[in-house]
Amino acid sequence: MNETARAMGSDYIEWAKMRSQSRFNLATSGIINYPLSELPVSLKDLELSGPSLYGYEPLQQALAAKCQVSPDSVVHAIGTSMANHLAMAALLEPNDEVVIEQPAYDPLRSIPSYLGARVKRFERRFENGFRVDIREVERAVSPRTRLIVMTNMHNPTGALADNDTLSRVGEIARSVGARVLVDEVYLEAMFEHAQPSAFSLGKEFVVTGSLTKAYGFSGLRCGWILAEPQLAKKIWRLNDLFGNIPPHATERLSVIALANLDRATARAKSLLEANRSRLNNFLDSRDDLETVRPKFGTVVFPRLKRGSVDALCNLLREKYETTVVPGKFFEMPEHFRLGIGCDSEMLAAGLERLGKALDEL
Repeated sequence: MNETARAMGSDYIEWAKMRSQSRFNLATSGIINYPLSELPVSLKDLELSGPSLYGYEPLQQALAAKCQVSPDSVVHAIGTSMANHLAMAALLEPNDEVVIEQPAYDPLRSIPSYLGARVKRFERRFENGFRVDIREVERAVSPRTRLIVMTNMHNPTGALADNDTLSRVGEIARSVGARVLVDEVYLEAMFEHAQPSAFSLGKEFVVTGSLTKAYGFSGLRCGWILAEPQLAKKIWRLNDLFGNIPPHATERLSVIALANLDRATARAKSLLEANRSRLNNFLDSRDDLETVRPKFGTVVFPRLKRGSVDALCNLLREKYETTVVPGKFFEMPEHFRLGIGCDSEMLAAGLERLGKALDEL
């Protein structure tokens, strides 16, 4: 299916900003915010302005060390969202063909439309555990394809594509002269269990990520793009038209956060382990939901076997002060996305209310 309408915003992001907040918020997909007070930082560590031209050197070095790449392959970006926008803007021309997974995170399919690209889809099916089916990718790609776009772990389902599968996607892209953009922001939530980044698989791969989802550093907006050096330079120059120079204070804070990532990792792992156990107990108790259960990550994407997800979400919000993400924002209206990166007490209370709303429906 071609999608040629020019996107002028994201319905999901508008909903997330205006409608997702609630007393028991299970709509967020990242780890609860990391407190500034727990970072070893003082005012003398910060400055309002500094030498941030095409990258702040200490941050470039820290990101390169974290990602195990050369600094000239790293482009710092304002979060993964801007990283994805910059990467696609550098890789696509109007009327280029881009192939995107389905279901997909709304901005990932809206950005190419905004850039004037022609969008085609390859399907990731519930019945297949939302895994990447290479045959589906092959069907969608054509000699006109210039970019294949996917998330790993998958947003909204948390499904993992292993590097053998990604290598095959890379071979398909290489056969038609295309690139592969992999948003790995949720892969970070596998911590020491994470496979090597797709960037290691070949120069056709471009990878984005950030400190937001797995570590709770959303406010830093510390994102990155990994690309071969010539393309990275092109992206830096393109950013002259978008962000130009980022806030220097957040660059310095990001360097401090990266130096203390072990603290944030320990906190996130402990939280997710407890919350996943609580979630699985809840899912075991429900015969009205069926769910692909990823071993890692911060989200699940249950399918409601009976009734309307929109009615469920409205009831949850209006009567039970609880929010989950309606699946319509991910092109699957019979599903909803549920996040487990919140405080454990909030998750327990939210799941209790979700159970009551399901019973009431």
